[in-house]
Amino acid sequence: MKKIEAVYKNLLRPSDDLIADIAEIDGDIIILGVGGKMGPGLARVAKQAIDKAGVNKKIIGVARFSEPGLQDQLNDEGIETISADLLDDDQLQALPEIKNVLYLAGTKFGTSGNESFTWAMNAYLPGRVAQKFKNSRIVVFSTGNVYPLVPVVGGGATEGLSPEPIGEYGQSCLGRERIFQYFAAKNNTPILIYRLNYANDVTYGVLLEIAKLVKEKKAIDLTMGTASVIWQGDANEIAIRALNHCTVPAKILNVTGPEIVSVRWLAEQFGKMLEVTPEFINEEQPTSFLSNAAESFRLFGYPKVTLKQMMEIVLEWLKQGGKIINKETHFQERKGKY
Repeated sequence: MKKIEAVYKNLLRPSDDLIADIAEIDGDIIILGVGGKMGPGLARVAKQAIDKAGVNKKIIGVARFSEPGLQDQLNDEGIETISADLLDDDQLQALPEIKNVLYLAGTKFGTSGNESFTWAMNAYLPGRVAQKFKNSRIVVFSTGNVYPLVPVVGGGATEGLSPEPIGEYGQSCLGRERIFQYFAAKNNTPILIYRLNYANDVTYGVLLEIAKLVKEKKAIDLTMGTASVIWQGDANEIAIRALNHCTVPAKILNVTGPEIVSVRWLAEQFGKMLEVTPEFINEEQPTSFLSNAAESFRLFGYPKVTLKQMMEIVLEWLKQGGKIINKETHFQERKGKY
């Protein structure tokens, strides 16, 4: 386990590009929603990049910190933390004015049956945050789920495709985008809307879910036959570097890997590594949730961690019994019910 942990840690080190870009960012950085799946890694790589760049800049993480020990861990690593419920307006307004905002707050899992909370988090809160930080630059995390299902042969949805979200989760995420777009124009706030799908780490993601199904000899549903994936470390770096590309009106940016990845192929590759024959149900459909990230590659280059690297480390982590987050992506969902 120590060997695979060392490999994993190496894949999370800040790149030279991130170190150079973070030195150009004027002011401190606040991460709203630092307690989620991506937040802690985002905060850590930002702090490491600042240290390597030799610049004087704070990283401040804000969350409710429901995960025991996380706040202390971040503090020990030199990341300042503030415990706050962002939906409590008094607590939101008490946050310090910071020049750079990474907005990760939102909800997806458990959307069905809890729709009002989903809309409050994903569409109401953005307006309060946009007003609070109207003098900042803001990178707003969003999702490729605002797009419709697109033909697999079409290369994925580009930023120019009109949103047609399926289900209330996707609709509420489009609401988040529209609210930030409104306040970007109203208050002249530079914003970048960061449409991500799907981030992968050793602890969660599409790759882990498929590998786990193969290992446990469970049937893999091929109805959503393809997916867009990216290493979480690369996604985090792009989010930080995107602070240098916030604009008025708000810029929209797809963030994912370069491949349109076949779910069947992934399962078969994992099967070879595990010496297991994967089991499949249903047939691939001609459409999927897929994003075209050519604009991101133009701005930031291709992701540093390749698909094969991701697959190998995810599978080894799973085999070694590493800690995982039991929150599925529901990437197979075609009706938007999360």
